[in-house]
Amino acid sequence: MRRFVFTLLFLLGFASAQEIIIREVRDTKTDTHIEVLSLFSKPSAGGYLPVRVKIANQLNRDQSVRLSFESNRQGSGNNITNSIYDLTAAPGKTVTRDLLVPLSPSGNSHSYGNFITIRLTGSMGNASNTMSTGGGTSQPAVLLSEAIFTPNASMLDSEASSRFSGGYGGSTEFASKFDPKQLPDNWLAYSGFDSILMTELDWSQIPSGARNAILSWVRLGGQLVIYHRTESSTPASLGLPDEASYGQVLMMPIDSELKLNASSTVSLVASKNPVKSIKSAIASDFEGSWPLQSLFGPKAFRYALFIVVLIVFGILVGPVNLFVFAKSGQRHRLFITTPIISVGASLLLILLIIFQDGFGGSGMRRVLMEVRPDAGQNAAFIHQEQFSRTGILTSSNFTMDQPAFISPVPIAESRWARFTSRHDSGGNFHLQPGGGKVRATGDWFQSRSEHGHALTAVVSTRGRIESTTDPDTYLSTFEFPIETLLFLDDNRQWHLADNVLTGKKFKMTAIEPSVALPLIEEEIKQFTTRNRSMLKEAKNRDGHFVAFSNDAPAIGTHPGIKWEKTRTILTGPVARP
Repeated sequence: MRRFVFTLLFLLGFASAQEIIIREVRDTKTDTHIEVLSLFSKPSAGGYLPVRVKIANQLNRDQSVRLSFESNRQGSGNNITNSIYDLTAAPGKTVTRDLLVPLSPSGNSHSYGNFITIRLTGSMGNASNTMSTGGGTSQPAVLLSEAIFTPNASMLDSEASSRFSGGYGGSTEFASKFDPKQLPDNWLAYSGFDSILMTELDWSQIPSGARNAILSWVRLGGQLVIYHRTESSTPASLGLPDEASYGQVLMMPIDSELKLNASSTVSLVASKNPVKSIKSAIASDFEGSWPLQSLFGPKAFRYALFIVVLIVFGILVGPVNLFVFAKSGQRHRLFITTPIISVGASLLLILLIIFQDGFGGSGMRRVLMEVRPDAGQNAAFIHQEQFSRTGILTSSNFTMDQPAFISPVPIAESRWARFTSRHDSGGNFHLQPGGGKVRATGDWFQSRSEHGHALTAVVSTRGRIESTTDPDTYLSTFEFPIETLLFLDDNRQWHLADNVLTGKKFKMTAIEPSVALPLIEEEIKQFTTRNRSMLKEAKNRDGHFVAFSNDAPAIGTHPGIKWEKTRTILTGPVARP
């Protein structure tokens, strides 16, 4: 009977916008049970999977469980990400926890599927299940509300199959579905998706925390499409922003039956989204002539030193050892001299490696940051590209002080590159969120290697550029100096200010577009394609600024890496008094 109930619930999970991953009944008399529910019907290609865990404990003792997740992206050297969560429910209590489960990185163009294994152990029983997602790197990741998914999924899947490669496993699924009332309130849950489509009624049913999370995701470059059935629905009436930072908010009409045109809908998310899909960007933007890697320069290798050591070793271990240290009649000394010479040569090689490469590493970072002081947001929306080259690392582990999306990126092949577009390139990229931080272990950084990473985060900030009560006077509250600030006013006139310091009022000088635009274009060229397109759009907004700084903070990763240069491009509106 218990197996029948579980099977029924599992099948119902497929019919709803969520998926019941595991349901175990500890005690049937008291209905003490645990339920593990995925809030999306299928995972995204990367980022995080939002999972809701409910433990109903009606017994007279604590019930403790461990949930272990393994995300394995096959076909690309098997990228693996593990995470573990321990939960306890006190006697007579029901505990509900929302988890963000890290998914294995999107990898390169050879990856064909993300397979997630979920294991439950502990006092509530033992169980396991799997989830998977597929699709080629060219296919955008889409979320559809259940109301739109039900009448359109079959046609959209068919259209997507004709446009995109189905990848490993055959057929292509256009989208994952969701229940608007059950959406998570953390933007990271949406970080692996490119587009979210829903009706105006769906939007009104979303809890406020989840709505704020989606808007944060939009400002990072997400495409939000709201289908409306009444003319009275407007962005203002739905609480949508007039301007969406790096993302896009669209309102489109739909008939009462909620039927979509499959061809135009697939085109909407694939080719009319102004931002390149995350999966495609990670797979292809960094492996060619990545400007940051080119700027950092190639690594020289001192072959001569090692050749000299090997020649000297050969002379010592051969003729010198045979005719001097263990000459005729003393050959038994070879059992002593040969190991000593070998150990000495090995130690000398280690010293040469340390001398050449040193400990830790060095790197460069480029940051694109949208700062929003308006509407009470007080947040910075950050995209970060970083390239590093390591020497000897005493530990590869690190902790990010704020939850963030992070992915290794395939870089140009070299003897030092560890994650590239090669078919056999992969690794263990484990992440463990907890306590408002993310602990990373595995192959994110390896000794004597070159690494590229893409990161995204949303952080609180009081920094802003604001106008003052003094005519044509402005103030910066950023805790770092700004090298150059360009401002496009409401009349499309460009202005310039140099050496903007914290807390000091400054004025701007009117300049021609022929002066402002080349400065911005030079910075645009230094980013990869996806971030480049976002900055191109951001520079055209009235009442907004574009600023350059070499002193702004970035998302911290490995403490052993010395970042030689962090170049930050800031955008956002000028705050009014």
